[in-house]
Amino acid sequence: MARVVVGLSGGVDSSVAAYLLQQQGHEVIGIFMKNWHDTGVTISDECPWEEDSKDALLVADKLGIPFHTVDLSEEYYERIVSYMFKEYKSGRTPNPDVLCNREIKFDSFLKHAVKLGAEYVATGHYCRKAESDTGYDLLAGKDDNKDQSYFLCQINQEQLAKALFPIGELEKSEVRRIAKEQDLITAEKRDSQGLCFIGKVKLPDFLKQQLTEKKGNVIEIARDWTGFKNELKPIEEYHFAESDGKKIGEHNGAHFYTIGQRKGLNIGGHVNPLFIIQINTETNTVYVGEGEDHKGLHRPGLLIKNEDIHWLKKVDELTIGESKRYEIRIRYRQPLSGATLIKTDNGLEVHFDALKSSVAKGQFAAWYSGDVLVGSGVIS
Repeated sequence: MARVVVGLSGGVDSSVAAYLLQQQGHEVIGIFMKNWHDTGVTISDECPWEEDSKDALLVADKLGIPFHTVDLSEEYYERIVSYMFKEYKSGRTPNPDVLCNREIKFDSFLKHAVKLGAEYVATGHYCRKAESDTGYDLLAGKDDNKDQSYFLCQINQEQLAKALFPIGELEKSEVRRIAKEQDLITAEKRDSQGLCFIGKVKLPDFLKQQLTEKKGNVIEIARDWTGFKNELKPIEEYHFAESDGKKIGEHNGAHFYTIGQRKGLNIGGHVNPLFIIQINTETNTVYVGEGEDHKGLHRPGLLIKNEDIHWLKKVDELTIGESKRYEIRIRYRQPLSGATLIKTDNGLEVHFDALKSSVAKGQFAAWYSGDVLVGSGVIS
């Protein structure tokens, strides 16, 4: 059996992951990642990482495994937080959880585990790993409602080789049942809704640490705007100017919003909800459209630049001019939908089978072949 370091987050999933590995006969070490110090932007007055750390310690004590905390807050700020501020400032929508897995859990944390003599790092992700003649595959978790393979879409072969996902074959209800049977303190604990290993953060408050408020116009683009075309080119999108619509209100900073958002503007007087269909941080303008079927909210495809394309296995890479069919998603828990990927000089074009709404630059698109996550990339 192997020495395995488990990232104990203080939640039920990682707790059960540690228990299952122990039952399999592995030498298990529990480590809590401390990635944040500032408690000024949390929803409650409690310090979430301290509470989670205590729960992780109690789980380790219950299982009788070694436990300690590693402070990765400096790496987290440099690699994740700084990136988030930069992306939002430019009007893009990053996914910190995807980056946290690539840069922290399976890089900084993995390196720390290796120093302890660990052969593997285990987490409480709902996904699976398989090995073939061409390398390691990352598969969706058995629980369709909890599949978290999307969050690991950026890890590489070296990282995947060292990864274990003990609960990937289980459903959430089974995980909670096991935790309850073993009298683990995390058995009934609610799942974290905050940023990766930070806690329950209000994103606008978090962003205000570095991004200042600045009044700007909210422009409504009419449903019958004359610039709409019957057909868009495969990866084309609309680009609006303030003269294309009418001002219906003001906002406190375009960088605080994202494509597809329908709350936070506090503008009434419409039969159907208003959706943000475009933001321009250079002019500090937010464009909205009424109704979820507004043409400005939908795109026929997207582009991933060459430097942002990531394949989990080299054998799957497309060459220029080559195309292939995959199932794709651009957000966590979004249903998979058909798309054609075409490699060009400019990058990887993704042509959706049907128009897709709320495609935001900076998000990660991930494509699958059945249960296998094949690749991913940052939306341009």
